Amino acid sequence: MPDLVLFDCDGVLVDSERLTVGVEARVLTALGWPMTAEEVVSRWMGRSSAAQLLEIADRLGAEAASTYDELSTRDVHAAFDQHLRAVAGVETVLDHLDREGVATCVASSGTPDRIRRTLRITGLWDRFEGRVFSAVEVPQGKPAPDLFLHAASGMAVRPSRCAVVEDSVYGVRAAVAAGMPAYGYAGGLTSGADLAAAGATTFEEMRDLVPWPTHSSSSSA
Repeated sequence: MPDLVLFDCDGVLVDSERLTVGVEARVLTALGWPMTAEEVVSRWMGRSSAAQLLEIADRLGAEAASTYDELSTRDVHAAFDQHLRAVAGVETVLDHLDREGVATCVASSGTPDRIRRTLRITGLWDRFEGRVFSAVEVPQGKPAPDLFLHAASGMAVRPSRCAVVEDSVYGVRAAVAAGMPAYGYAGGLTSGADLAAAGATTFEEMRDLVPWPTHSSSSSA
């Protein structure tokens, strides 16, 4: 068992990615950059909003990027308020880790406000308050290892004693770069094959993490 499990937030703790990518694709298309939800996933899922906005500004200009940020944030928040739920089975995993004495934290590309908002809506905030780390706190977001190393340092745990639960290729690459075993949740928007190719032990349902599986990037948990 690891001493610390670092959870991504969007798509791992909260089922937000399905809501987010549709909104982002629609807003970008309306602003003049035709985009499908699948393209949003491949380009930006797992990366920081700052990285996304830089690409949009480069393609459409700074004013359009600002408009995109305003409109997509408004519509995503509205979708969250109506439809956001915790990922099925994640509370069972958290309970199991608590019983085993394994520490947990959040390490997300989202902003602190977004992380706090989604965890509160889904009733998970109390499980992580005081143990939330955002990409805005480090020089480089995923796929760089900075965020995971920062979180491990903040939790006073050696990287070699950590494990990461992710749902994106960029997140898995960041975990591998940090020297941490990555467990890739294939029940979301990224295929198990893509997660495994990036270096993750893949699993289809959160309950597959109980009991905690042995890490092996070549097969499913």
